[in-house]
This record gives sequence, C-alpha cells and structure tokens, in this order.
Amino acid sequence: MTTEKIDTLIVGGGQAGLAMSEHLSNSGVPHLILEKSRIAERWRSERWDSLVANGPAWHDRFPGLEFSGVDPDAFPSKERVADYFVEYAEKIAAPIRCGVEVKQVTRNAIGRGFVAETSQGMIEANHIVSATGPFQRPIIPAIAPDDAGITQIHSAAYRNPDQMPEGAVLVVGAGSSGVQIADELLRAGKRVYLSVGPHDRPFRSYRGRDFVWWLGVLGLWDLEAMAPGTEHVTIAVSGAHGGHTVNFRQLAARGMTLVGRTASFKDGVVSFAPDLTDNVAGGDQNQLSLMDAADDYIARNGLDLPEEPDARNIGPAPECMTDPLATLNLADAGITSIIWATGFTVDFSWLQVDALDEDGNPQHRRGVSSEPGVYFLGLPWLSRRGSSFIWGVWHDAKFLADHIATQRKYMAYRAGE
Repeated sequence: MTTEKIDTLIVGGGQAGLAMSEHLSNSGVPHLILEKSRIAERWRSERWDSLVANGPAWHDRFPGLEFSGVDPDAFPSKERVADYFVEYAEKIAAPIRCGVEVKQVTRNAIGRGFVAETSQGMIEANHIVSATGPFQRPIIPAIAPDDAGITQIHSAAYRNPDQMPEGAVLVVGAGSSGVQIADELLRAGKRVYLSVGPHDRPFRSYRGRDFVWWLGVLGLWDLEAMAPGTEHVTIAVSGAHGGHTVNFRQLAARGMTLVGRTASFKDGVVSFAPDLTDNVAGGDQNQLSLMDAADDYIARNGLDLPEEPDARNIGPAPECMTDPLATLNLADAGITSIIWATGFTVDFSWLQVDALDEDGNPQHRRGVSSEPGVYFLGLPWLSRRGSSFIWGVWHDAKFLADHIATQRKYMAYRAGE
C-alpha cells in the first residue's frame, strides 16, 4: 500500500483544525486535516438540543467571517455554530477529509517526521498538529456506583428533558452546562436539585456591554495563567433565552434546591460538603469585583455608559442556603436520575510520541510540544485565558503556523547556497 506524504497533518476538523488550516495556507505550508466524523461534530451530536453559544455572535467568531442571518448581539444555536464552521472551511478551501480516523501517530523509524495510521491508510508528515480540543472524554466522579438503581448520565449525553425518567433530578456541577441544563429541567416542570461547587459567575451584561467586551478591554482574556488554587473553578455564564446573568438565588426562588458540592454516596444517600454558602458567595464576589473594575475603567476613560445601581443587588439568601442540606436520601426526595455536569478530560492515547507526561497530559509551551514537530491547539490556557474560545484559538493557531513555517525555513537551508 502506498504511503501518502504531507508536510503538516492536522488531526481534528473543528474550530482549532480550521484555524490552523487558514494560517498554514497563508504561510504556504502544504497540509491536510483529518476529521473522524463531520466538521465541528461535537457541536452537533455531543451537546444538548437547546444549547447556544455562551458569547454573542459579534465576538465568538473568526475574524474573516461574520455569522450571516444572526443578530451580532444574539447567541447562535449549536447547529448554527457548526454550520458556520462548514461555511468557513469552504471559504478558506480547507483541505479536509471527513470520516477518516487517526488511530495512531508514531515517530518515523526510518526518516524524518511521523507516521500516522488512519482508517484509510498510512500518512507520513513532518509535523503533527493535535486539534482535537479539550472535550474528549467525559468525567464522571467515582461517587455513585453504577448499580445505585438510578439513571446516571454525563451532560455530554443529555439532550432534552423528555429523555429523562419521571421523577426529580440531581444535577452535579454549577458551570455553564450544569446551570443551563438544571434551568431547562426546572422550566420543564422537573423537581431539580443543583450541586454547586466553586465557580466564577460574571455578569452577562453591565452598563450596556456584554461581559466578553469587559474581559477584553480590561485585559482579562490575556491572562497567561490561572490564579493559584482556581484550577477547578468553573464559569457560570449563559447565552440561553437571549442571554442572562446566572443567579442562583433566583433559581432557588423558582423552586430549585441548591446543595453543596457532592462529596459521597452510600446506601442511596448523598452527602454534600458544607460549602454551599461559601461557593455562592465566591461567585458573588467575582461578579462584584468585575463590576468594580468596569466602573473604574469607565471613570478613567471618560466613557458615557449608563449606570446600573440595581446590578449590585444580589438578593436575599434562600432557605436552601441559610439551612443547607447535609445529606439527601434519593428515594425519599423522589430523585430518579443524576446528571453529571463535571467536565471532560483529554485523551491522547493515539499520540505515541514523547509529547505527554506520565498522566497522558500534553507537555508544551504555547502549544509547541516537548516532541519537536508535534503541536497542540485548542486547549484551555494554551497561551492565555481566551485560548479555548473560538476567536482565541484563531490567534493561537497563527503562532503555531508561524513556528512551523520558521522550522521549514531552517530545514530548507543549504550551506553555501
């Protein structure tokens, strides 16, 4: 069988892979994208039906193409986001092959570069770009056993309220996914318990500007590292229903029961950490401190933006916060299902090169790995806070494409020529 050869092989045809393709094309680097399913597949088949982008259309896009047919301040549906990337692939004439899975990548034993074993044959490449993103393998903590007698699914498998069995639901995780799913279930008439862990909770909009604008002008998208001790802090923000600030007190006032971080499970009883009040208060402080920074920015720059004195009114604490549950008997509460909105981990088992640590996590600096010729793109905090967002991955891709182009120039050098 003939082995195909290409300079740069991109694994993954989502936002990261397409951004990389655009910049490689601009640099004149021959390349190929392999996508095991469809372009931006995870947006279509691994998210719930009503999901919309968490950022407005004017912001969460690539510089070279706007969302047609979508108000710039609106939040595109997941299908519209996926269609956007299909349109972008056509716009840049991305050399992409869908339905081709990369099974393994190894260092070339008899020459330069790497060998990729795919579902359609072997490909040799001088450079490998992993653009598979951070949402590869759902994480479900080993808390409730599989034989607990209740339905347990990860948020990646949740689609809509109709798929859930009769009875109440415990949603574990108060990041964007957990909050939006819990809210949707509550609106559908479900009895909902929401397990709230540490989180950041920015306002959706303040003084006439969306929070993504504020993070931009305040330089917060460009933070290069998470603050110590915040590695497991999620972000609770929502573009659903036109976009709104997440307010746990309001959710409780509508009938949702808030509980602390889920700690353990025994004999049908769930125990919660005594941290609910602190977790909600931490989110409050995050929101208020961002407002303080916004107010200071407005004053320093003399901006004419409307004041919002009521925005700082966080409301009274509900009973479930003042007298939080320490334990919950699932049967007594009528809970028949648990949705684990507990995030994802990466899976680079296919990448059999010296670019991973002993736990299988990428070893890199700004996406340039410890294995020369191997690159990572689309991961959270790859170079800064904005790295895993649509517009952020586009800028990271340019850095990596420039790095590859520079390496090609070095390899093309001939002494005396």
